[in-house]
Amino acid sequence: MEGLMRKSSKLVGLAGAVLALSLLGGCSSNEPDPAQRAVNAANQADQAAARADAAAQKSAAAAAQAQAAASRVEQAASDAKAAADRAEAIASKTMTEHHPMRHRRHRAAAEAAPSDAGAAPAPADAGAPPPAPATP
Repeated sequence: MEGLMRKSSKLVGLAGAVLALSLLGGCSSNEPDPAQRAVNAANQADQAAARADAAAQKSAAAAAQAQAAASRVEQAASDAKAAADRAEAIASKTMTEHHPMRHRRHRAAAEAAPSDAGAAPAPADAGAPPPAPATP
């Protein structure tokens, strides 16, 4: 019996050692060693830097588009101001310009008209000298 006890205690001891090793191996496999943690952190930092770089490029492109749009708006405002200035100059010229010829024509036509409105118009040769007397 003593041999049986000895064999079974060896088996129990061996099983315990295997169990302890498997427990220790299982615990250590769940937690990466410091070198692996450093590699993981470096990979995460690299990915974050790549995302930040992409965001910076998008931001720079958006800023360039906004600047181009502001330039176009500024140019349109300048064009509108120039058009308004031209329109104002034309309006000012039109408002201050007189047409004296038109007024003179009306005045001359009024003076040439007969003084009484009911009179018949003068014959066409009214202003010509009378004809010479006939000689026999």
